[in-house]
Amino acid sequence: MTKLDILIAEDEPAQREMLSGFLAKQGHHVLTAANGEEALAKVKAHTLDLAIVDYKMPGLTGLDVLQKAKQINPGLDLLILTAFGTIDTAVAAMKAGAADYLSKPIDLEELLIVIDRIAGRRTLESENEILREQIREKEVSQDQIVHGSRQMAELINLAGRVAASNATVLIQGESGTGKELFARLIHRLSPRSAKPLIVVNCAALSENLIESELFGHERGAFTGATQKRVGRFEQADGGSLFLDEIGEISPAVQVKLLRLLQEGEFQRVGGNQTFKADVRLISATNQDLGSRIKEGAFREDLFYRLNVVPLKIPPLRERREDITPLVDHFVRRFAKENRKPIEGVSREAMDQLVKYDYPGNIRELENILERAVVIARGATLTAAELPFGGRLPDEEEETGAGEGSLRQALETLERRMVADAMKAAGGNQSRAAEMLGLSERMLRYKLKKHKLKS
Repeated sequence: MTKLDILIAEDEPAQREMLSGFLAKQGHHVLTAANGEEALAKVKAHTLDLAIVDYKMPGLTGLDVLQKAKQINPGLDLLILTAFGTIDTAVAAMKAGAADYLSKPIDLEELLIVIDRIAGRRTLESENEILREQIREKEVSQDQIVHGSRQMAELINLAGRVAASNATVLIQGESGTGKELFARLIHRLSPRSAKPLIVVNCAALSENLIESELFGHERGAFTGATQKRVGRFEQADGGSLFLDEIGEISPAVQVKLLRLLQEGEFQRVGGNQTFKADVRLISATNQDLGSRIKEGAFREDLFYRLNVVPLKIPPLRERREDITPLVDHFVRRFAKENRKPIEGVSREAMDQLVKYDYPGNIRELENILERAVVIARGATLTAAELPFGGRLPDEEEETGAGEGSLRQALETLERRMVADAMKAAGGNQSRAAEMLGLSERMLRYKLKKHKLKS
């Protein structure tokens, strides 16, 4: 538990001493004050993290102390103590900037929970400020990870803490959630930032090519190998290698990758010479590797080597607080790129954008907004420019539900989702496969199966 510098402002001596002794036993540094004036004097004289203030005290009330203490130290957190029957005053204190309030008599376990939450938030804010300074120093573009949710703030904070190490990182999340952006952030904040970050999409390479792509090959190693080729691990020496869709690699490549992670050594395809590789490995997947292990398709020992630090990015539908800042960001960007005088988004359009579930996540939102900006006629994007046609997809799909067999319904749904992904990706199979969480090989199969143009 983080230790805080805490001030207790309470006019009842027994309550003041009880709270002071209890928090001191938890390891906190505690000061006390018998009234509001004394409390403000100590706020001026000391560097404090938290003030626990009784609402009803002689002279200055707790609300008065709250307002004046915030003027002295805007970063100070205040916890208001209120008697039963005065909840309205506690709510007023919260509106004035209190971090929380507790009703008397004080439940000490509840007090510890509130203090732990405040301490955790202060630690996160402090670390994020340090991280923002590092980002400014290393000229990492903040455009990369636009967010408004606490979940993403915590993930960015974790990425910043992990960056300084050489530990492998496994980034998990659905297609389109921004896994590569996190890999780039980790690399740019690491001591390896002066060296290259090499990106390999394992799903885009055939089983025959991926081993050669990663480890290189000697001349004559296979038909068509007319000259020696340096692999991605050699290219990334001293830097970082990002393996996207790591779950797609074959068992044979998994064995070589495991050896490299254990020994730091590898051999080119068709060669006997052993090479050393000083590479920080960051990998990503949209698959459940635990299930792949149970199926025998992925090595458990390799998983543990890759998963030293797991980073799980939630889908956009689980962090809707991010949608509005992302909409603002993309609208500004595409308006500038297309030289369109777009000033914002209508209330109805924003309502639809926030409520939509985004199976393709941020990549789908980006595509929707690029299209909307391009076809917009006015200075404000309206619901008419969105692909929902004034209604959300779920509303449109209600008609006809339950007709036919389950197999027919699933086939119809699969065909529509594949067609929609191809349309959203502008016909690009790699992007469409990522949006659907499929390999390109599986997407090509489904395009043929449903007689859809590729």
